[in-house]
Amino acid sequence: MQSVEALLDAATEEHVLAQWRALADADLPSQAHHTGATNRPHVTLAAVGTLDEPAERRLAAAVRQARAAGGGLPLPVRLGPPVVLGGRRHVLARLVVATPGLLALHAAVRGALHDGTAEEDDEGDLLAPGAWTPHVTLARGLGGEQLAHALGVLRAAARDAEDPGTDVVPGVPRPGAAVAVRRFDGTEKVTWLVDGEDPLGRTPAARPGTAGPEDEGPGAATPAG
Repeated sequence: MQSVEALLDAATEEHVLAQWRALADADLPSQAHHTGATNRPHVTLAAVGTLDEPAERRLAAAVRQARAAGGGLPLPVRLGPPVVLGGRRHVLARLVVATPGLLALHAAVRGALHDGTAEEDDEGDLLAPGAWTPHVTLARGLGGEQLAHALGVLRAAARDAEDPGTDVVPGVPRPGAAVAVRRFDGTEKVTWLVDGEDPLGRTPAARPGTAGPEDEGPGAATPAG
């Protein structure tokens, strides 16, 4: 799997991480149980089976053009209440409000990748325009009873923190920002920046093992200044 993901500002990321920890502390499924170096809160913008170098260059150019047009990073986003996705085994996530700016970024990324050459089978319809539900995953594989328990855990954690950015106060989204777009190579388990800046400094500016941006051609992906 090859994916393109939006990273969040440091405060919003920590807010989501706190919810991961609350679920894990309650012995529930949680993204906190996945301890890989690349695992962190994000919003998936696109996912395909393979990406070749021309597609990588189109992606970098599209994200930079979105920034130049005023629809790029940093992009205000708002975390909404918990949302349940999936079938019999549920995915619990925080909804991300689909603002015009976020939808424009999603359209730019998808347009760069889906020109008839990318392998789309892995994505299905979940990330297609009109079907995309932007979200940040909290936990995967919950049964019905676990889901009810998890929602109670999140409510309790929000009350303890007096945090109005959760479903304790419905309809009051938590403000934040998407500050970077990163690429995730699920085969090699590596990430690198397409645009923007990682607030935690954990994502390299170029694909590991390749030349740095200063050594690459005009189609190279470079972080924002």
